[in-house]
Amino acid sequence: MEKFFQLKAHNTNVKTEIMAGITTFMTMAYILAVNPGILSAAGMPAGGVFTATALASLIATLVMALIANLPIALAPGMGLNAFFAFAVVLGMGYSWQLALTAVFVEGIIFILMSFFNIREAIVKSIPANIKKAVSVGIGLFIAFIGLQNAGIVVNNDATLVGLGNVTSGPALVALIGLVLTGVLLALKVKGALLIGIIGTTIIGIPFGVTSIPQGWSPLKAPDAPLLFAFEFDKMFTLDFLVVLFTFLFVDIFDTIGTLVGVTTQAGLINKDGSIPRAKQALLADAIGTVAGAALGTSTVTSYIESASGVAEGGRTGLTALTTAALFGVALFFSPVFLLVPGAATAPALILVGLFMLSPVKDIDLSDYTESIPAFITMIFMPLTYSIAEGLVFGILAYIFLKAISGKIKDVTLVTWVVGFFFVLKHLI
Repeated sequence: MEKFFQLKAHNTNVKTEIMAGITTFMTMAYILAVNPGILSAAGMPAGGVFTATALASLIATLVMALIANLPIALAPGMGLNAFFAFAVVLGMGYSWQLALTAVFVEGIIFILMSFFNIREAIVKSIPANIKKAVSVGIGLFIAFIGLQNAGIVVNNDATLVGLGNVTSGPALVALIGLVLTGVLLALKVKGALLIGIIGTTIIGIPFGVTSIPQGWSPLKAPDAPLLFAFEFDKMFTLDFLVVLFTFLFVDIFDTIGTLVGVTTQAGLINKDGSIPRAKQALLADAIGTVAGAALGTSTVTSYIESASGVAEGGRTGLTALTTAALFGVALFFSPVFLLVPGAATAPALILVGLFMLSPVKDIDLSDYTESIPAFITMIFMPLTYSIAEGLVFGILAYIFLKAISGKIKDVTLVTWVVGFFFVLKHLI
């Protein structure tokens, strides 16, 4: 373990890494319940999607652990699965088999882009202050997801968002869990986030938030995945290319944003601002997407919930290896993991949002050509519900402000090219 993952060099140990991996898994295990629910709306068998979700997450996270040695877990991406089901299948009228074909082709393109260092070049093109802002933006985004999952923040037709009913149900349980987890953190208890998730799940039982079905059993044999359910006959239509481009664009910048944010939070960024083993990390994402499509699920991407494991001290691929192993266990113990309600993981996500704010102090706020793009990046992520859009508008603001203020030399050629594709994406 020490030799392979270089634990001492990263100032960590086996116990810390395993606890971090469990914490990451617990905060993202909801995908095992949510993904089958969303994709089944497109006519896909929920049991097969559950198996595909667990296996694709296991494969991609294992590659991240063993090839990239980073504490980042992967799974089918939220948002991309909704686009798959509601836009491509139900909206455009395509079959789910053709949508899987688009995901598969996207994954192949990603692998080629990774081999030719195109995605790595995009990562390097992101200005230093925007990289810091990405961490902060993801922190705000992940806290917002936690508040939303718990029902503390709800939809309001007049103001877009508002305060939910915090005197009962999931919101109350989440607030109790927030206090519990906060106290554990204040007392510097190791594994505070994980203990908080387990404790909040138990607290939720008398409140009716944690539901234990009658005749509940922890064991369940996995259903067969939806292997190689592809349709290649409509690949060269304009609509297919638009679908492919959308999957491609969103996944590239969601993954890059997550990679930058989590590695910044973990203190793994090199002195020159580059991400260690970025090529291998991006390759893990590409392999996961190809494997996921072949198994029967939507695009696989790096998860911002990985920040919860980093907050517990995870610094190496051993954290990801632990998370991958738990996805394997989940195949047979799905009823156990599906017991954990959103209200129980919400406190961990909210507090991870706090942990990810620290890079804001290193952003140069006196230079408005740097601080305005950074601020736009931070604020757009939670408010557009998209890591990718935060990066898009932050980098476009950076290019525009540098160009009109006489600092055009600060903008690299690759940044210009990336900006051009951002504009093209929105025009399309």
